[in-house]
Amino acid sequence: MNAMAALKQYQTVNTQAQAVEASPHRLIQMLMEGGLTRLAQARGAMERNQVALKGELISKAIGIVGGLREGLDLEQGGELAANLDSLYEYMATRLVEANVQNEVAPLDEVASLLRNVKAGWDAVGH
Repeated sequence: MNAMAALKQYQTVNTQAQAVEASPHRLIQMLMEGGLTRLAQARGAMERNQVALKGELISKAIGIVGGLREGLDLEQGGELAANLDSLYEYMATRLVEANVQNEVAPLDEVASLLRNVKAGWDAVGH
């Protein structure tokens, strides 16, 4: 995992002082939390037909997923990291589809997937 890439991505999406002192594990948690928040906000914007805001929020969610993907260490992470890489790529694709097709279902699917990954990450601890 590249903690600096994760930190950089988090700061570009949602700058908070706590990110500077957070552990690499906590940084990933913060990215996932931020992603889930952006997905929920994008869903609301979509339901209110706020097209520009929806696009901006989905773009931020894609950036967060990209940050999670960049944080993977494919050499040391083995099959797990490779599977997460594929999953994050799929999530980003689904988010683009949600934006282009203006559909809630892909947002909900990605949120569910991200919640599952986060639950596993949270269970690992530090």
